[in-house]
Amino acid sequence: MNNIFYEGSVMWSQVDANMHLRHSAYADFAAQARLNMLETISITSQVLEQLKVGPILFREELIYLREVRPNDTIRVSCEMCKIRKDGSRWSFKQELFRSDDVKAAIINVDGAWIDMQKRKLTVLPEEWSARFLEIPRTEDFIVEVVH
Repeated sequence: MNNIFYEGSVMWSQVDANMHLRHSAYADFAAQARLNMLETISITSQVLEQLKVGPILFREELIYLREVRPNDTIRVSCEMCKIRKDGSRWSFKQELFRSDDVKAAIINVDGAWIDMQKRKLTVLPEEWSARFLEIPRTEDFIVEVVH
């Protein structure tokens, strides 16, 4: 298990009536792992606020593989699997593991950067775009060329 960007315990408030991790908590853990990953390359929430740029998602797919129970410790990985040549759009593959190292879920997301003032899609400034490319990548990583 490489590229783990979040580790934490499942709280009671994240459990559903069936006594396992509720569906939306998977997405919350994945989002936190992505934010933590950005922080490792110095793209902090403060930097994004100063740039007036933020990440948005177009698609979020959760594939549930195994139950996650209350008080279990989970770990969430994050790797980039696709990016447009200009860095404007990107895709991540994330995996959620239980404390017994069993893969419990796969989370796939497609997203982009949005100019928070203009409310239009944008690219990161060159310095930050170069840092964004330092993110760990999947073995089948591709750069998408748009014509």
